[in-house]
Amino acid sequence: MGSNMNRGRILIAEDDDVSRENLAELLGAYDVRSVSDGAQALKTYHEDKFDLIITDLRMPNMDGLLLLKHIREDDPRATVIIITGYGTVNTAVEAMKLGAFDYITKPLKDDLVKLTVERALSFVKLREENISLKGHLKGKSEFGRMIGYSDQMKKIFQTIEKVSASDSTVIIYGESGTGKELVARSIHFNSDRRDQPLIPVNCGAIPEELLESELFGHEKGAFTGAIRTRIGRFELAQGGTIFLDEIGDMSPSLQVKVLRVIQEKQFERIGGIRTIQADVRIITATHQNLEQAVADRRFREDLYYRINVIPVRLPPLRERGMDIPILTNHFLAHFNKLKKKQVHGITPAAMSHIRQYQWPGNVRELENLMEMLVVMKEAGEIDVDDLPEKLARNATPLDSVTLPEWTGDGIDFNQLVADFEKNLLLKALRMSGGVKNRAAKMLLLNRTTLVEKLKRLQIADTLAERVP
Repeated sequence: MGSNMNRGRILIAEDDDVSRENLAELLGAYDVRSVSDGAQALKTYHEDKFDLIITDLRMPNMDGLLLLKHIREDDPRATVIIITGYGTVNTAVEAMKLGAFDYITKPLKDDLVKLTVERALSFVKLREENISLKGHLKGKSEFGRMIGYSDQMKKIFQTIEKVSASDSTVIIYGESGTGKELVARSIHFNSDRRDQPLIPVNCGAIPEELLESELFGHEKGAFTGAIRTRIGRFELAQGGTIFLDEIGDMSPSLQVKVLRVIQEKQFERIGGIRTIQADVRIITATHQNLEQAVADRRFREDLYYRINVIPVRLPPLRERGMDIPILTNHFLAHFNKLKKKQVHGITPAAMSHIRQYQWPGNVRELENLMEMLVVMKEAGEIDVDDLPEKLARNATPLDSVTLPEWTGDGIDFNQLVADFEKNLLLKALRMSGGVKNRAAKMLLLNRTTLVEKLKRLQIADTLAERVP
């Protein structure tokens, strides 16, 4: 029974004996049950569980349209394909409005039948995988793997709760590794669309020439290499959410098409003429400064305003000081259990180094570090000697910091920190010959972060460029 379930369970309702037998034989790779009328199909459907129902439109004892209505009333997520003759295409379109997944016309073409069934079962599998993820994103203090008690993260959690209730377009800003996809998942699984698919697309990882087909799908023969019809991510996300990660990397021509989906809630497959309605919530994310991209004409201004309805800004890990030990210990416990190791803690000295590191890769980098440390250490307590060189050399011991002489009036902590940071930046610029990119690498900072610090500390560009 288990292997059959893995193959996909299909119920066929067809009153013509020859057509029914041919269809069952054609789909022999799946676990198929077949019946000869609509009433028997409904009874069989109630008695057992099926991933897909294929029904003829015209049958005795309950036609396909009425069968569809009854099945969808019992289970709104049921996936149904309608078989229709050429003279009843209008009725098939009505069936699509009632929630049918697709329709195929007689005489049946084997390749088209197989392709439509494959698409339907792929959709079912993807939807079930998404529904199974709901349990990972519950709770108010921790949205799944999003752990944090800092003020910055509390604000993020509050924002997620507020925006989840609406269908407004959200854009998530943040450096690589800060958890942008986790925020998108949290919003989806805390929304009314939680039982429908969440479909992620990394716009920066898919070549431009393939991205349009990934998003919108294509019809067979639409271009060289389109040997079969393909369903796109927007179509897979129907009723749910699509997450367009790194949207700032999208080409201008595709930006126009995404803008149309947002504005008109519809699209066509490449090479197709049928307009598909898009009942999809759109969440986007980027590590880029989109305002600057608009100014540089790399990103459409009209699309920017469409997706920038509710901005969520994820702080980098280096700005979440109090969360670093919490995350470190969380990953330690997680990988101990996963890898079956006995690493029971981290020394205060090692934790000091971990806290003072700048984490250019953010939470993802910290997670990878803890996995490596647990695997290499195996048991005992992680100490400074166990850390990679970039962390081991990173921290400055407290006793090496020179404090001004105390006069009884107290020491201005903020000014002391600012002076220390300013001297550190100036020293790095001297050592790098005034080259900001080199200075940033020396301090394990992003160049943009270094430039922002120079501005905040009022270190003039002219001074920074001509450091003696």
